[in-house]
Amino acid sequence: MKESELLTKIKSLPIGYVEVLYSNKKYGVTRTDFNKGKSIKVYAEALGGADAISFNYYITTTTEKLKPCEMPDNKVIHFLNNLKIVT
Repeated sequence: MKESELLTKIKSLPIGYVEVLYSNKKYGVTRTDFNKGKSIKVYAEALGGADAISFNYYITTTTEKLKPCEMPDNKVIHFLNNLKIVT
């Protein structure tokens, strides 16, 4: 998946808190934007479970970069491609 496609998925999440469905589980997701929208932090945690997804996304004048927090890129990409906003 191209970085610009990732950014579209990330921006589909509202700034602040939202609940989503992912892998038949409900997750609480918090999105925070910094640096005039050039840095984005997303943290998702399974409600009542132990799974979490956390990453930062950086936008510079020449590139975009996904930086997962202690997990593989594929886990983050799978999450973004398969979540459904419920609230």
